Amino acid sequence: EVQLQASGGGLVQAGGSLRLSCAFSGFTSDDYAIGWFRQAPGKDREGVSDISRSDGRTIYADSVKGRFTISSDNAKSTVYLQMNSLKPEDTAVYYCAARDGPSALYYNDADLYDYWGQGTQVTVSS
Repeated sequence: EVQLQASGGGLVQAGGSLRLSCAFSGFTSDDYAIGWFRQAPGKDREGVSDISRSDGRTIYADSVKGRFTISSDNAKSTVYLQMNSLKPEDTAVYYCAARDGPSALYYNDADLYDYWGQGTQVTVSS
């Protein structure tokens, strides 16, 4: 059974940084993608970034390119999302998500992801 455990959210001023962590377990092969979605009040869940275990390929939403960096420490079974230059519009609940097979973040469809962790709140004040 795949399990995801997200942590690292908090309150930060605009321009600040936070690092989210997602501890994962239970994958039975190296063919999966793991990353982050976020959901702001009144909005749909939005794909932020993910990384493919098989080749390390990363994908980012246009809204976070150049500010966020996803990485994976496979020895620690943890994926990180380093968030820099945070903006108030980054405020949301961030969810760790994963799917068997290649990344589907391009489609920005949460239904394409099979496994979800609990959310962690990120609040950016202006």
